[in-house]
Amino acid sequence: MSGETDLIKLYSARILALAADIPHLDRLEAPDASVKKRSPLCGSTVTVDLRVEDGRISDFGQDVKACALGQASAAVVGEVIVGRTLAEVEQARQQLKAMLTEDGPVPDAPFDGFQVLIPAREFKNRHASILLALDATLEAMQTYQEQTCA
Repeated sequence: MSGETDLIKLYSARILALAADIPHLDRLEAPDASVKKRSPLCGSTVTVDLRVEDGRISDFGQDVKACALGQASAAVVGEVIVGRTLAEVEQARQQLKAMLTEDGPVPDAPFDGFQVLIPAREFKNRHASILLALDATLEAMQTYQEQTCA
């Protein structure tokens, strides 16, 4: 029963509110890069489209088919991703993974909204879904950079 109670606590009102209001849910027409990532464990998917100007994300769209935790994570990303560089996305992804798997601190601002997902540390089977939005964004930025440097 304790595990069930912990799972209920995990889905806090704040997580559910984020999941219900994900920014940038429209796909972009003619993006500079587009990446779809899937969590093999739960089947959640996130597709990210982005445009880049001067090394920063200038426009962002996402299609999120994930659990409430993956949706909440996508909401945090959507709120702050425009204007970010590849280095900032890489750092946020590393910090989020460390927060989940190593009891690391909350990612630096502007990604500190991930604090709401601290209770998910105990649920390793949810980590991949939580990382999807940043994984897709990071890969899209890397793809864009490879295309422009080639």
